[in-house]
Amino acid sequence: MSATSAPSAPAETAATETDFLAADAGQKPPGPTPSQSRFQVDIVTEAAGATDDKSPNSDASSGVPSSDKGPQESQGADPGASGEESKGRFRVVNFADPSAAGCAASPDASPADGLQNGDTVMSETSLHSSTGGQHHYHYDTHTNTYYLRTFGHNTIDAVPNIDFYRQTAAPLGEKLIRPTLSELHDELDKEPFEDGFANGDELTPAEEAAAKEAAESKGVVKFGWIKGVLVRCMLNIWGVMLFIRMSWIVGQAGIGLACLIVAMATAVTTITGLSTSAIATNGFVRGGGAYYLISRSLGPEFGGSIGLIFAFANAVAVAMYVVGFAETVVELLQGADALMMDEINDIRIIGTITVILLLGISVAGMEWEAKAQIFLLFVLITAIINYFIGSFIPVKAKESVGFFGYDSAIMWENMGPNFREETFFSVFSIFFPAATGILAGANISGDLADPQLAIPRGTLLAILITGIVYLGVAVSTGSCIVREASGNVNDTLSSQFMLNCTDAACKFGYDFSSCRTENVNCRHGLLNDFQVMSMVSGFGPIISAGIFSATLSSALASLVSAPKVFQALCKDNIYPGLTMFAKGYGKNNEPLRGYILTFFIALAFILIAQLNIIAPIISNFFLASYALINFSVFHASLANSPGWRPSFKYYNMWVSLAGAVLCCVVMFVINWWAALLTNVIVLGLYIYVSYKKPDVNWGSSTQALTYHQALTHTLHLSGVEDHIKNFRPQCLVMTGYPTSRPALLDLVHSFTKNVGLMICGHIRTGYRRPNFKDLTTEQSRYQRWLLKNETKSFYTPVFAEDMRQGTQYLLQAAGLGRLKPNTLVLGFKNDWRDGDMMNVETYISMIHDAFDFQFGAVILRLKEGLDVSHIQGQDELLSSQEKSSLMKDVIVSIDTSKDSDADSSKQSSKATSLQNSPAIQKDDEDDGKATTQPLLKKDKRSPTVPLNVSDQRLLEASQQFQKKQGKGTVDVWWLFDDGGLTLLIPYLLTNKKRWKDCKIRVFIGGKINRIDHDRRAMATLLSKFRIDFSDITVLGDVNTKPKKEHVLAFEEMIEPYRLKEDDMEQEAAERLKNSEPWRITDNELELYRAKTNRQIRLNELLKEHSSTAALIVISLPLARKGTVSSALYMAWLEALSKELPPILLVRGNHQSVLTFYS
Repeated sequence: MSATSAPSAPAETAATETDFLAADAGQKPPGPTPSQSRFQVDIVTEAAGATDDKSPNSDASSGVPSSDKGPQESQGADPGASGEESKGRFRVVNFADPSAAGCAASPDASPADGLQNGDTVMSETSLHSSTGGQHHYHYDTHTNTYYLRTFGHNTIDAVPNIDFYRQTAAPLGEKLIRPTLSELHDELDKEPFEDGFANGDELTPAEEAAAKEAAESKGVVKFGWIKGVLVRCMLNIWGVMLFIRMSWIVGQAGIGLACLIVAMATAVTTITGLSTSAIATNGFVRGGGAYYLISRSLGPEFGGSIGLIFAFANAVAVAMYVVGFAETVVELLQGADALMMDEINDIRIIGTITVILLLGISVAGMEWEAKAQIFLLFVLITAIINYFIGSFIPVKAKESVGFFGYDSAIMWENMGPNFREETFFSVFSIFFPAATGILAGANISGDLADPQLAIPRGTLLAILITGIVYLGVAVSTGSCIVREASGNVNDTLSSQFMLNCTDAACKFGYDFSSCRTENVNCRHGLLNDFQVMSMVSGFGPIISAGIFSATLSSALASLVSAPKVFQALCKDNIYPGLTMFAKGYGKNNEPLRGYILTFFIALAFILIAQLNIIAPIISNFFLASYALINFSVFHASLANSPGWRPSFKYYNMWVSLAGAVLCCVVMFVINWWAALLTNVIVLGLYIYVSYKKPDVNWGSSTQALTYHQALTHTLHLSGVEDHIKNFRPQCLVMTGYPTSRPALLDLVHSFTKNVGLMICGHIRTGYRRPNFKDLTTEQSRYQRWLLKNETKSFYTPVFAEDMRQGTQYLLQAAGLGRLKPNTLVLGFKNDWRDGDMMNVETYISMIHDAFDFQFGAVILRLKEGLDVSHIQGQDELLSSQEKSSLMKDVIVSIDTSKDSDADSSKQSSKATSLQNSPAIQKDDEDDGKATTQPLLKKDKRSPTVPLNVSDQRLLEASQQFQKKQGKGTVDVWWLFDDGGLTLLIPYLLTNKKRWKDCKIRVFIGGKINRIDHDRRAMATLLSKFRIDFSDITVLGDVNTKPKKEHVLAFEEMIEPYRLKEDDMEQEAAERLKNSEPWRITDNELELYRAKTNRQIRLNELLKEHSSTAALIVISLPLARKGTVSSALYMAWLEALSKELPPILLVRGNHQSVLTFYS
């Protein structure tokens, strides 16, 4: 760790400078800095008395954590005991004889055994995680005798323990941190804690908040499954429908279809209940109910969209239930002729008073709310029992209004449907809202003592009990009450009409046929009287109390659910503007702000006092949540993720899918326009959240399925032979750090984006002891950078002895199955004459290796160069979002560059040789600084050094492919047939938006006497390939000798690299050639004179024809391996491509990549 992340508590230093680290004892500001390590270490110190003992035999293992020592001891720390070690290098020491002077070792400590247990030094350190002041203690294995008894010796290698698997210091218990692999495996002089969060253990803001909440949650009220789930669900499901609409549904649909309606609604809720149980038992459930279950299963996009509408639906449901209550009160007032104003305004006044009282109960705390719920449930159950008792007591006075007691004739008459202005589905849509409310328990998941047990048990039992009661009421009302009754006591039968009467009422001496035949206003019976259950019951007012209880309990449950769900949504910061509602108050973390928001939403809808339009939208919002919960289970099962293992086993992925489809069907049955509106809102919110890409990772089933599909398709692809029509350039691009060569990255990305694979290769050389952990960190860091810059590419770094070995590793191992590169892309080595010629040998060998592996080769040359990594301030190329998140990586990367041993090349990272180094920059000590240091300097507000002219040009040139190319040309010099890659790349390029205004011009070699013939032949070929071109030029003068001054310039260029074997003895010449294989022999120079002249001549023609092109694409000349020296080949490439616009030298692997067959 760097000095910036020294322990916040003063640490006591050890006696010997060589053995122990002296930590910076200065007080640091509270709270972690971005660079803080996962551990802040209070160093292990010797026991009392050992401070003065300089003997190497003192037993460090007997020390106690320094955080436990008194302040006066800490002040006695020796400030001089810090050397370079005080920078925070953690040195691990070996343990010797515990019986040495000053030792206070426990009897369990293992005896000295030479250099035994060097890793035990960590065992007693008190470790503080950087989770905002939380104390997570390292598992103390040294004083724990369990280890000695079990394994016969002490070790810091910990046995399995539940506390290692906690995400935060959750309510379940204390989080422990197991020893990392590095602590157990690395050499003893390594820094055990240098990398911060190693295995993705860094906490998200939401988890930090949960940790904080957990820390404050002492004395919190938690509910069991009965009080928390069963009571709530039963109250919410038994709504007003039970008393006011159930009898009417039986009158319309008949007993048979009424039971079917109840069964269908119960089937939907049961499947959803099973799915909810499966998700709720697949890991620890926090607050947020339906939102938490969906978001953690399907990801933030679905969770965020459903969470918002679910919270809103609950808020509006409060208004719906309160208005239902107010209407009943107003009816009673009307009956007593005691209206305050008029009907609508009375509903508003009573509704407003009611919702204020409910808000008071909710804000008073969950315990009060739970007590109110139990009282309301008692009233409700009493009302239901009261009805059933009344149905068994026939009263003569009630016969005229249609109640005759249980009778088979009435039951048989009411068995079939008798729809009046209704249909089966319209009746179903009126009943279905009565079955919702099954998530009332899950919505307060954060207030349950054991959500994994409570949610399945309470929800499913509530669905069973309420379903049975609904069916019981349907059969009961249909068996003892006739459909229509006049209420007139005089509607009795005379004996002469007895024979003509067929109604069930005739049996009891009543004739209600006038209700059907004449325009008589019959106000009684199942079809006409909504209060028929009140009439049947033993004591009518208890039914009214039941109606009040059902409405108020549902309103209260919704008033609690909405803020809880909304608070969980805001805590996850999916909608950045809503974070103010995440704050909780009191020991129960009550969302008071959410309560007030819910109150105002409910109040607004209560003032409308007409909820006939709002009610179906609410039902649809609930159904959308149910559909997604069911779909979550199907999706998670389909993804086959090892993390999906619910302890609730009674679910089936196909049943869940059927449940999701059923929910969607029911949505459209209830109200098609409300269903459409719901789908549009969910889709809109989904697109918004997808676009915003919240920085969360919950391990959703969407990720799991994406992986599963990618793996399946990759394997499937591997079993299919390649076809020319499906050829794609899959490029291994030697960029080094992706930020180092922007022009190379941008150009290749232009023709591979959405077409082929692109891998950014980075070979890191010059390490005596490679730091592989560092490599992994950088890999994820630069991959993140590529994603944020919308570059569709993979960053693949490797450690290697030299560039060639690294390239061979990548050529062999990069990619997967069919997703393997087939083209190597390099930057041109502009500085090849300045540095060591062995670098040129390596560079040319990389091209030879590519051809050996049957790869195509592409070389990009810009006359200004490609590598911008040496320019201070080049981090402007980083996206602004990445800068902040990179800061913590920056410090790590500079800190660990100490391990680099490439001292010999330190000076090379300055502007000369590294500026255009061969495709990958050398990883020396300055190398890490090249890309990252400007970030630090910028943050320290240091003045930026003005760029010199060449650097300014280089920076401008490096960004030229990021801009839209104007109406220029892409000149294709297709001199040799390489299978068509030289033609395919420009075609793909000009298909892209940035390049679409550029026209392709084709140049080919030919004979002067056949120019027209060659042009027509090429035009025919291009038209068969369906490639548009603006012009074809046949060069009849390719074989003309180049100008003399250009030949002389070439010879002058290669002069220093010639072997000149004719001027020395053969043996000396051979020795020199062996030690410097790149040297050009006189023999090869003579042998390839014609080829040399052709490169010089082509350069003259390029300047003549293509000096204004936006890009030149030309066939890359080939050199026979082992015959042409690397210096001569490099000189050919130099002579061919110098002083030209951006030029791409391309050579395919001579297998066709274009075809004109369909």
